[in-house]
Order: sequence, then structure tokens, then C-alpha cells
Amino acid sequence: MRILLGAAGLALIIPLTLAGPASSQTAAVTDPATWKWQKDKVDPTQSFRGLDAVSRSTAWVAGENATDDGGKGTVYRTTDGGATWQDVSPDVGAELAFRDVEAASAGVASVLAIGPGKKSRIYRTTDGGRSWTKTFQNTNENAFFNCIDFYAGGKRGLGVSDPVNGKFRIIRTTDSGRSWDVVARGGMPAAADGEFNFAASGTCLTITGRHAYMASGGAASRVYHSDDSGNTWDVAESPIPATEAGGVFSIAFKDPRLGVVVGGDFEAPDNGVDASGWSRNKSGFRPGGDLGGYRSGADWVDGSRRTFVAVGPTGSDATTDGGRTWTTWSGTGYHSVVCVPTVCWASGSEGRTARVTTQ
Repeated sequence: MRILLGAAGLALIIPLTLAGPASSQTAAVTDPATWKWQKDKVDPTQSFRGLDAVSRSTAWVAGENATDDGGKGTVYRTTDGGATWQDVSPDVGAELAFRDVEAASAGVASVLAIGPGKKSRIYRTTDGGRSWTKTFQNTNENAFFNCIDFYAGGKRGLGVSDPVNGKFRIIRTTDSGRSWDVVARGGMPAAADGEFNFAASGTCLTITGRHAYMASGGAASRVYHSDDSGNTWDVAESPIPATEAGGVFSIAFKDPRLGVVVGGDFEAPDNGVDASGWSRNKSGFRPGGDLGGYRSGADWVDGSRRTFVAVGPTGSDATTDGGRTWTTWSGTGYHSVVCVPTVCWASGSEGRTARVTTQ
């Protein structure tokens, strides 16, 4: 049985600073008394699990309505470092749940709405959200799309759905997201009965160089890998235990060799034992240090050697040795984190967004 993630949790300002030249940077935790919260929530009705940043000034968030009354999911964009946010949501006439956004610039972005059957859709804008085009709508009632990502340059990209007839379903674009096609399933290994992706932070699928990685949980906790644009995949067991509500939630890489996986069980949010793994050579992930709790998102701190951050509803952790050990430096939670040169962005529930300078 597939368990859907709820919209509970918080977001925070990341208290992470870097010191020294790029070749020798290490992460340091700042005094919690100096943390600064944003004064206003972007939209208190929304839970923002979709997040992407273009620069220190420009970022996009995508969410779903988390109120008891229900309502539509929204997309917001900032171009002034988070001082103001504009509602640039697609006018689609449906109450969709946006869980992933991938931005190429302040003007160009694609957003993924999740759900069974026709609820799984992708919309694309080239004018900063003033207008949107629906570029994909799922037609298989058994498919449920969770994440999308693009290769460097933005021309090629992949999306992933929970298994259909025993195998994960992949879609691909070769025209910068203007259109998407289902990839032939012959090169995809069989999934375990009850294995699926988590649409927790838009990072169950990540692409670095020519390598694509996909995370799974549920009946099996595994990492799938493709180096031929999604045509064929190999699969390896993850060090994170598989549970009905657990497994690998997020994958983050610095480069094709250095990466981490984080996760756990979202029904046991305070338990971070065996909730991470690390890789140095693309051949698989080794057990990493324990985290402060279940974590839904992770990213590499741009400009550092081996510093990654991991986030979840009970707090956040940092590693400076590529995932071998982690330190919990915050008890405040959020869903997603994305780092770009000199800045990390965060987003979470109750419409919160945050930004911190890392250099």
C-alpha cells in the first residue's frame, strides 16, 4: 500500500557558514541566537515541497494546499533574494498538488503535479509564470509521478513514476521540457511488490553529469542508476532500511562520484538511526552516520569540498566528510533544501521559505 506524505512540518533559516578558500572550505555551525526568521510567510495555506534556485536572488517554490478546506496548489517565484514573492501559479482549473519545480532561469521553469492517473502533470513557463503550457499529462491510471530533473544545459530531462506492471515508469524530454515521452521499459529492472518513490522534496530523482539516480522505499530501499539517458538502469540495495513508510527519500551529488542518500521512516520522524548513506565511486552506497531524525531532502553546499546538508520535519544535519558522519545543528524542520553558489535556500510547511549566505 502506498502511503502519501502529509503536509506537516516547518521551515527554517539554515545556520550554516563556510570559511576559507573554495579548496579548503568546511562547514561551521553558527550561534543559534543569531538565526533570523523571515517575518512573513509566503502563503500559509501551502506546504512547499518543490524548490529550485537559480541564484542567490532567484528561486521558485511549488506547493499543495494543506488546509482542512482544501484548495489549489501554488507556484511562487522571487527575484530579489526572498524579500518578495510573486504568485505565478498555473491557472489549470483543478486542485493539484505541486511537489517538484525545476528552474532553468528566472523565466523558464517546469513544475510537476503528483497524483494517480491524470493528476500527474507537468506545466512549463518561459515568461516567469505569466503563462503556462501543459507539456505532459499521465494517461495510465496506475502511474503516479513523483520527481523530475534535467541534465546540464536543460535540454534533456527525466521523470519517474511508481511502478506500473512491476517496473518503475520513466518519461524523457529532449526539447527542454516542451514534450515528454514514456521510455521503453525493457532496460528497467523489476521492482519489488510495494516498492515506490517518495514525492517528499523533488529529489527522489537527481542527475549529475551523464548519470541519473533514482531512490526508492516501501518494500525495498534501493538506488537505481542510469548513464544512458534513462534507457537502461542498474539497481543496488541502500543502507537505509526499507519500511512501509521508509527508505531513501533524497539523493544529492557534488559530482558523479561523491554523493549521499538520506531518508528513514516518516512515521518515525525522530529516528535518524541508519538513515543515511554515502558513495565515492557510483558502485553503490555505504552506511553513513546517523541523522537527527527522518530527513526528506539533501543537497551539496556549492563551493565546499564534501559538505552536504540534510533536512526533515524534526531538524537538519550537516556533514563535512561526504556523509561518513553527520552533526545535528537545528531542531527546526523543513522539507526541501537547494544550494547554489554563495546561498542555500529552504522551504517547508505553512508557506515558509528561507535563505542563508554560505560564503
